[in-house]
Amino acid sequence: MKAICFYFQIHQPFRLKTYRFFDIGNDHYYYDDFSNDDIITRIAQRSYLPANEMLLNMIKENGKNFKVAFSISGTALEQLEQYVPEFIDSMKELVDTGCVEFLSETYAHSLASLEDQDEFVQQVKDHDNKIYQLFGQHPKVFRNTELIYDDDISAVVASMGFNGVITDGAKHILGWKSPNYIYNSPVVPKLKLLLKNSKLSDDIAFRFSNSEWASYPLTADKYINWIAELPEEEQIVNLFMNYETFGELQPRESGIFEFMKALPRFAAQKGIQFWTPSEVVAKMKPVDQLSVMHPISWADEERDTSAWLGNTLQQEAVHKLYSIGERVRLCRDRRIKQDWYYLQASDHFFYMSTKHSQDGSVHSHYSPYDSPYMAFTNYMNVLSDFIIRVEEQYPETIDNEELNSLLLTIRNQETEISELKHEVEMMRNNIVKDTTGDFPVTGSEEPAKSTVKAAAPARPRAKAKKATARTTATKKK
Repeated sequence: MKAICFYFQIHQPFRLKTYRFFDIGNDHYYYDDFSNDDIITRIAQRSYLPANEMLLNMIKENGKNFKVAFSISGTALEQLEQYVPEFIDSMKELVDTGCVEFLSETYAHSLASLEDQDEFVQQVKDHDNKIYQLFGQHPKVFRNTELIYDDDISAVVASMGFNGVITDGAKHILGWKSPNYIYNSPVVPKLKLLLKNSKLSDDIAFRFSNSEWASYPLTADKYINWIAELPEEEQIVNLFMNYETFGELQPRESGIFEFMKALPRFAAQKGIQFWTPSEVVAKMKPVDQLSVMHPISWADEERDTSAWLGNTLQQEAVHKLYSIGERVRLCRDRRIKQDWYYLQASDHFFYMSTKHSQDGSVHSHYSPYDSPYMAFTNYMNVLSDFIIRVEEQYPETIDNEELNSLLLTIRNQETEISELKHEVEMMRNNIVKDTTGDFPVTGSEEPAKSTVKAAAPARPRAKAKKATARTTATKKK
């Protein structure tokens, strides 16, 4: 028996406004609100909302026989809540069917897994809290930014309690092996790996409306036949793609919605099921270990991290950003925390790429800048201002360990003061209760001084320390 595992990515960054050198130190708001509103509203109207309606109808028609999974970044959820709240409502309606699963990822769709392990763990926690807050689910399977993965990341992911991780079935990692099996990590054998079938995924996401493609037009029955004809032992086909595939990358006029709607009917005829990632993890056993010594992703032909770290501009920007990570985590300023997350979005570094795909358009297609150099300059201006704000609170002249020690001392003192105040209040209440026989008083209901003084000799068994404390408390009154 074969099964299809659909997973859709939704992510939108907070795009930066034009920020010049002379704005540094003067303007602390970095975002292009008009573009952010316009882009996510347009994509939601053309893609996210009609695609949600399509999936809901498919689930109603096929019941539990059709299931999908989503990975939605925290920054995308924030924008959707702000600009397209009806999307959140439609997603909750999908969740109520019991046929939709949410995956875990980094809140900011960041590169933290490659640069800062503490930040990586914190962002995953924040993301999963957001998912639970909005949709009532605790993600069980992890999916990193752009499917970035290696053996070191697998150890961190497993330590956070996940039993499955989604990544790309990169050819240079698989070799002769097929992506249509479950593998496991050699570092943490209990962690199962679900690998993207790039050929079948990209047939839908990128080639569907290409009239020059040899298999054009792609129909649902043809596509299901391809899956059914795979070797019998290849039992899982992971189809991972951006949710914008429906209505944005592949326009409605191409027939992409009709194609998708017809898939469950033809799959049922071939005995092919639809599973969520957690079902795949629960039902299937690994056939082999798969070692990934260097990070892979689902980007570009290379399937590595060069889309974000491939040139000196990107490397400089990323290293400069994460050099202040420890100080930012010590900070309690809400605005700094928020900007810290927004500036980590991998998109900012993607725009700086000088790579060219086969048609030379992939990176430039998504970039709001005229060149990678403009993207770098604008980002570094913003980052310079952000670093100034961080250092105003936590000066660079104090090293991280000393700063952390000072802050820990301050916080411990705050806790101790709070505990002492609580003890004083409890003693005041006990004094009044012992002398009057009434219930403890709180707030402004203070006992008369004469009542407290009369109470002192009435408790000869009290320890000297407590008696002293009472006397002190009485004097303070």
